[in-house]
Amino acid sequence: MSTTSSVSSTPTIGTSVINVPSLVSQLMTTEQYPITALQNVTTSYQAKLTALGKVQSAVSTFQTALSTLNSASSFQSVNATASDPAVLSATALTSAAPGSYSLTVGNLAQSQTLVAAGQTSLSSPIGTGVATTLSFDFGTITGNTLNAATGKYGTALTASTTTGGTTVTAPTGSLAVGATITGAGIPAGATIVSITDANNFVISAAATATGAGVALQASPTYTSAGSGVKTLTIDSTNNSLQGIRDAINAAKMGVTASIINDGSATPYRLVITSGSTGAANSMKISASGDATVSALLANDPTAGSATGALGQNMSETVTALNANLSVNGIAVSKASNTVSDIIPGVTVNLSKPSATPVTLTVAPDTATVTKNVNSFVTAYNALKTTLTSLTAYNASTKTAAILQGNLAILNMQSDLNGLLNTPAAGAGSLNSLSQIGVTFQRDGTLAVNSSMLSTALKNSFSSVAGLFASTGNATDSLITYNSNTSSTQPGTYPVNITQLATQGNETGSAAPSLTITAGINDSLSMNIDGVNTTITLTPKTYASAQALATELQTRINSSSALSSAGIAVSATINAGNISMTSNAYGATSSVIATGGNGLSNIFGTAISTTGVNVAGTINGTPANGSGQSLTAVSGNAQGLSMQVTGGPLGARGTVSYSQGYAYTLSNYSTSLLSSSGALTSSTNEINTNISQVAKQITALQQGLITKQALYTAQYTALNNMMTTMNSTSTFLTQQLSKL
Repeated sequence: MSTTSSVSSTPTIGTSVINVPSLVSQLMTTEQYPITALQNVTTSYQAKLTALGKVQSAVSTFQTALSTLNSASSFQSVNATASDPAVLSATALTSAAPGSYSLTVGNLAQSQTLVAAGQTSLSSPIGTGVATTLSFDFGTITGNTLNAATGKYGTALTASTTTGGTTVTAPTGSLAVGATITGAGIPAGATIVSITDANNFVISAAATATGAGVALQASPTYTSAGSGVKTLTIDSTNNSLQGIRDAINAAKMGVTASIINDGSATPYRLVITSGSTGAANSMKISASGDATVSALLANDPTAGSATGALGQNMSETVTALNANLSVNGIAVSKASNTVSDIIPGVTVNLSKPSATPVTLTVAPDTATVTKNVNSFVTAYNALKTTLTSLTAYNASTKTAAILQGNLAILNMQSDLNGLLNTPAAGAGSLNSLSQIGVTFQRDGTLAVNSSMLSTALKNSFSSVAGLFASTGNATDSLITYNSNTSSTQPGTYPVNITQLATQGNETGSAAPSLTITAGINDSLSMNIDGVNTTITLTPKTYASAQALATELQTRINSSSALSSAGIAVSATINAGNISMTSNAYGATSSVIATGGNGLSNIFGTAISTTGVNVAGTINGTPANGSGQSLTAVSGNAQGLSMQVTGGPLGARGTVSYSQGYAYTLSNYSTSLLSSSGALTSSTNEINTNISQVAKQITALQQGLITKQALYTAQYTALNNMMTTMNSTSTFLTQQLSKL
């Protein structure tokens, strides 16, 4: 019966007995199990890589937060705050010393403004077009008061004036409001109160008699600042009012010109304003050429009522003034409203006069440090949370986080705890975070006590800096910490100075001739700090040796060869002779006059002295000197560098170097993220494992291809054989049925 059943269920002749593709597919699914298991391993590795990427990102963010605290410069920002910002504001350099200052602003510095007589047209020619040279000089006007009514200095009075019923006769001379008047019947100390016109003035006290012996105040004096005369030419191409304006502006001489319409019959008035504030920037304008142009623009404040090429033709509407203020009761006068040399390291910007004192407070920038400390705590907590979440075990679900048991992460958690709980090396009076209010919480995160942090910053700012940064402090005020290297160990090191750094100098052997003539004695070749330059002095007769020295200093410091190299000099007078000193210190500092037709005129036989480097020991070991910088070259202090700006020779106290928490944590973070760091090594290890698993999968896949081909061949052959047998069985059955 079984045979009959078997036969009845077999396919007809020519059909397959076995479904080979389906059978082979089922067999290959089973063979795929090892590959699936390896692919699951790869997925696990990929998840660990993603987790490690999160850790690396958190470490990088933590390191960024540390960067605002891990160097001394992070704690060198200084704030300068005014009690009345409407009167003045200020900025402070890191070198500014904390302190409180009382400032009262009397008046602001201002630039002189001169106004020419009105013209009927902007574009009509002025004069005949003959070439006219305008020369601008800048200096100080002293000795007389401006007549506010006329805008000129020294009004000439030639007739009599009646005051208090008494006539006073004044001979010709230069007078101005405020000028002292003396003479028969005039009370002592009487001054001119007002000037009515060219013939009449009023004095401050009534005269008791009529008299002709009135003594007049001398004309004002103009003293050039020695900055050099600047010239331009007015001719037929630009002798209109607007042409003159444009020519002055194009010459870039330190003045600006504009035109104002005053609405009169001759409305167009040329206005010339000095580009710099300060009493020493008053203008003297000389003119040579066309008489009409000269009569319009020439302006000599000492010319009284004279007009023309040598006259005082323009009106002064704004007087050049210095800013006058007091600082802690000390009177100060400055040419600019931006003053950077009254309080060391502080630049004060004056905005308006003040009726009452303004308090300027210079103090460390505690607000920024507070913000940076809070950022550090926030970044650490984010890192801590990341590490905890990736290594924790969930007891309720009985599952472990993806990085639980990862050796690199376990070591990292241990290292961070150790670094934060170890006292900061060499930090001084503060050596733990808890002393400034940064403490651990029960969950391992950090928290900030704002009140404690504020108190610490207020009372021990430098110690807070040492608690976080790599920094140094010197006990001597003339020695400052510069820098360190990776070789420098925290500690306190004694300093001994055997030689102070000096500047290169050259001093003349004779007083200079004050008359400089073009092509005769106006050039000088110099070598400053090893850089050559040649300068040309402004030809003129200088008022003093100091004025000539100032011109020499200006020309040298304006040399592009020197300024581009950051080289400059200072000029002084030493026993009547000019002395030039390099602004640099050390063995490379030198000033040498090498030639030029003005060499003997300025210096005679010059004496040149090269500077020397600072020398001394740090921690008892000879240190390397370069300029004013002294650097330890061996021992625990190796790489510790300091600046020695002066003081006595011998023992000079100590310099302490500390490595704070931000510095050590930043270095640790750098090591974690480096190519040889723990995180990178762990990542590389996982990538290696992934690569090895991929090779195993590839090998298995290659084997499955071979096995699939073998299965297909075997079952195809079996199917063919069974098909043949089935056909034979059918044939025999048919033949038997015929018997």
